[in-house]
Amino acid sequence: MLNRLNRAGYQSFLVGGAVRDLLLGQEPKDFDVATDARPEDVRELFRNCRLIGRRFRLAHVRFGREIIEVATFRDDCVDGVETDDAGRILRDNIYGTIDQDVWRRDFTANALYYNIEDFSIWDYTGGMQDIQDGVLRMIGDAEARYREDPVRMLRAIRFSVKLGFDIHSDTESPLAELAPTIADVPPARLFEEVMKLFMSGMAHSSFEMLDRHHLLHYLFPATVDCMRMDGASSFRQLLTHALQNTDERYHAGKPITPVFLFAVFLWGPVTQRVAAIRNNRHGDVFWLHQATDEILAEQQDSVAIPRRLGMPVREIVCLQARFLKRTGRRALGLLEHPRFRAAYDLLLLRIQAGEEDPEVGEFWTALQTMSPEEQAAAVNVGGGGKSGSRKRRRRPRRRRGGQATDAG
Repeated sequence: MLNRLNRAGYQSFLVGGAVRDLLLGQEPKDFDVATDARPEDVRELFRNCRLIGRRFRLAHVRFGREIIEVATFRDDCVDGVETDDAGRILRDNIYGTIDQDVWRRDFTANALYYNIEDFSIWDYTGGMQDIQDGVLRMIGDAEARYREDPVRMLRAIRFSVKLGFDIHSDTESPLAELAPTIADVPPARLFEEVMKLFMSGMAHSSFEMLDRHHLLHYLFPATVDCMRMDGASSFRQLLTHALQNTDERYHAGKPITPVFLFAVFLWGPVTQRVAAIRNNRHGDVFWLHQATDEILAEQQDSVAIPRRLGMPVREIVCLQARFLKRTGRRALGLLEHPRFRAAYDLLLLRIQAGEEDPEVGEFWTALQTMSPEEQAAAVNVGGGGKSGSRKRRRRPRRRRGGQATDAG
């Protein structure tokens, strides 16, 4: 790609995280290109290209399953840049040169340009030295740069944790004061940042660092409020174990899902809401469903959880009530529920945190290893009573494909 842009007469560089990671001996996750070619010029050169973005116009060029992001050099002049009253950049498609573009990048470690023509690295900001020293430093005035784009505060946390870098004092000091500006970022964009923070093998460290710098409250406000309440040590322990388990699974190459983490984050707030709204007119299951729906709806104002994830989160949380019902065919049916495995994992974490009776977990753990006959006996299916005899005459419904899959 770089060669084709160069042959067409454009200046082009590999830039950003890929250069940084290669210098650190790490395998880059993606590759970004910076060029003086306009987005429309890139589209003319590459048929497999589409243009995206209004705030920053970018070109995405697909090679097989990989997407290379191509950005045109930006001008560092503020004239023509559209901002809101807080200084947040709303639109910026003012193009410039590489000498101007470098000052628009966020951190020095991400502002290195690799020139394929002579295999040199162009370093305007001291990024090479900061990488050697293990320091994450904002380019320019940190407060102003955070106000331009509050997501840079989340990126500072993510890069510090990912790279093991210390955040420079000038870059770190504005975080607590400017944390409330995270609320100005669209919830859908924050969802993407949360995925990067918690689904890359550094969930526990990211959680602790976000909390330390008062940023977590603006991502999961109900979760933080629950953590701060008296007697919430079990919920904090539940969160810690879940985050550590997620990191262990990631590093072991096992699948992980945001659905489970969201269910854990919202479990404490849901149980608090149940305690606040329940009355004797309905049973426990009704109030658990009601509270889950309310907490999920409120969470959308901070980090928007897509519906495709919100529904499974609801199921995992609400299935916790069914683990207490250990007799009858309904108990056996729980084993075949698509979210059983994830709900069962949450149950075990709750037991580990001291929230639930260990005997409940032992029952469901043993039930999964039994033969069908042993399972029926364990849940008293067919044993005495009018309803029991009626259920014995019903043929069990077969599921296509055999056993239920772990969709949690």
